[in-house]
Amino acid sequence: MPKKWMRYLLLIALMLLPGILQAQELTLFSLKDTQQGQDYNVKLQILLLMTVLTLLPGLLMVATSFTRIVIVLAILRQAMGLQQSPPNRVLIGIALMLTLLIMRPVWQDIYQNAFKPFQQEQIGMEEALSRAEKPLRTFMLAQTRENEMHQVLLIANESTNLAADDVPFDVLLPAFVLSELTTAFQIGFMLFIPFLIIDLVVASVLMSMGMMMLSPLIISLPFKLMIFVLADGWSMVAGTLAATFGGSW
Repeated sequence: MPKKWMRYLLLIALMLLPGILQAQELTLFSLKDTQQGQDYNVKLQILLLMTVLTLLPGLLMVATSFTRIVIVLAILRQAMGLQQSPPNRVLIGIALMLTLLIMRPVWQDIYQNAFKPFQQEQIGMEEALSRAEKPLRTFMLAQTRENEMHQVLLIANESTNLAADDVPFDVLLPAFVLSELTTAFQIGFMLFIPFLIIDLVVASVLMSMGMMMLSPLIISLPFKLMIFVLADGWSMVAGTLAATFGGSW
């Protein structure tokens, strides 16, 4: 009997819950009238904000300079013949710090023109998102190649004669990622050449000395490290990566 009454009480509570929430104005998906027009309910705004926060790591990788930087650093480590030094976490940390510096004008624009007015309740969420998209779109368009953009437009069944401002964001994003991959591989190839020359020279010297059983990588690694440090390689790589993004956005 007690279990039966508990089931009845639970059923009644579930039936009365929507009415109680509506009476207390606790509806989630609703609009409210503001001075800027209609805006989403605060609870829906919080839900959207939490959703964006979960997608933030993915957006950081595909919509910023992070992809190009981390790939170039990984190729550089491979070219030097180092397997786990610097470790992956260090490379990701370096790429993240450089990304924050390179994207600094974009962050400042978003903060001043989108987040700050939204925080002061001068604009609604839709207007804030629209303003935040503009500087990010400008940066991505400046780094996107025409070939990749043309290919993605064909895949999306969009017109290839669209103006830059008319390209949908969901089309611009994959085109930007493909362009970043192409650029990163080109930079990585240029970094690979001097280390490859050192390996060839060391291998030729060992071959001429008859030391064929000795791996050339063991001998060339110290020379590559010494030349890289003497040439201030980390500063040069960081400066070159930053210069490839220009600053036209």
